[in-house]
Amino acid sequence: MSALPEALPHGDLEEVFPDVFFVTGTMLTQLMGAHWHFSRNMTVVREGGELTLINAIRLSDEGLAQLEALGTVKHVVKIGSLHGRDDAFYKQRYGATFWALPGMQHEHGLVADRELVPGGPMPVAGATLFAFEHTKLPEGILHLDREGGIVVACDALQHWVAPDRFFDEASRERMTGMGFFQPANIGPVWHQVNEPKAADFQRLQGLGFQHALCGHGSPLRDTAHRDFSERFQRVFA
Repeated sequence: MSALPEALPHGDLEEVFPDVFFVTGTMLTQLMGAHWHFSRNMTVVREGGELTLINAIRLSDEGLAQLEALGTVKHVVKIGSLHGRDDAFYKQRYGATFWALPGMQHEHGLVADRELVPGGPMPVAGATLFAFEHTKLPEGILHLDREGGIVVACDALQHWVAPDRFFDEASRERMTGMGFFQPANIGPVWHQVNEPKAADFQRLQGLGFQHALCGHGSPLRDTAHRDFSERFQRVFA
């Protein structure tokens, strides 16, 4: 396995719903010929003493101590093709089961232990997978049947209302101009790369949910279904 990326600056784990935790950290990457420095999120779901990490972010030693105080890391879940920088770290450190959609490419020689498919086994009880059917790269959204319905997304759904402290100035300016900072948004770069079709978003509207925890932005509580439905209608009108 190739050398794994170091931990980057991040915030604290916050319990946003009972046994559902959320942390925002940093992403550094090269994309479309430019350097990007922006924020990303990890969602952690606890069942008993076991933890499932979705959109994994490597935490600092202090952050790992906070994580381990919550329970034992048992599952790492990749639902977005453009993420995955830190999945191998958790696989290596904790021996976690790595779940991913069929057809995804993984970093650091990682191979999925379990495939995520609609209607198939899930790492979390009461979870189901929504899989996009008309995108160039595999992408999924996990639906948690709790608190009125929570969707955990990666890049397809974003709720970046404003840039946060994990941005550099160049990325803040570039991404403002690209339309990233809008509530209940479809990820602009994800949209450009994947060329999604309206049919997938029409199916997504059929899910019952109130809240959204996305790979980028802040938690969207209570009005997520309404707000994203309005966005889909505007984009695909």
